[in-house]
Amino acid sequence: MSEDGHRYWERHAKSYDRSMSLLGRPLARMVELTAESVRGASQVLEVAAGTGLVTRAIASSAGEVLATDYASAMVEELRARVRREGLSNVRCEQADLYSLPFEAHTFDAVIAANVLHLVPDLRGALAALVRMARPGGRIIVPTFCHDQTVLSRLTSRVLALTGFPGHRRFTAARLRHELEATSLRVTQMEVIPGVIPVGYAEAVAG
Repeated sequence: MSEDGHRYWERHAKSYDRSMSLLGRPLARMVELTAESVRGASQVLEVAAGTGLVTRAIASSAGEVLATDYASAMVEELRARVRREGLSNVRCEQADLYSLPFEAHTFDAVIAANVLHLVPDLRGALAALVRMARPGGRIIVPTFCHDQTVLSRLTSRVLALTGFPGHRRFTAARLRHELEATSLRVTQMEVIPGVIPVGYAEAVAG
């Protein structure tokens, strides 16, 4: 990701959870769907885990969770949450989505929540996620859809004025199109309402 984007997340790690008070209406349903999807999975990889808002839920559903983020300050917050909440089956590492240092095709599920609108190279990011999933594994990519409604478009443009490092504005239909263009088979799609709606998307790797 860009240096500006990296600096943004390093600066905002401690305030991230608080900032979700504005945009967080869809998160409860998003987390519920994600946790249910990985129920019973032995090995789960979460990229762009941030402060662990999703991690805490999937930890109760999956066998082992490897949670990563590329911002060191986010990983510090993530590790603090894991320790505080006693999530003994979660391991935290700093890792870049584009160069994940893990064995390919080994994870039952790969989660990248609310990050695809932030990555500069979308197809490269999706390819990296697919590379980590075993054949038939699930790719779970809930994504803020900044272009879904008039309100979300206006909110997104206000966020851009604050330096928010977005690279694209999705609709749920556009998100589905991008997944299918990467040869993923979309198995579940739901638009979760909010100031900026979340397109919950789940697909299967070939």
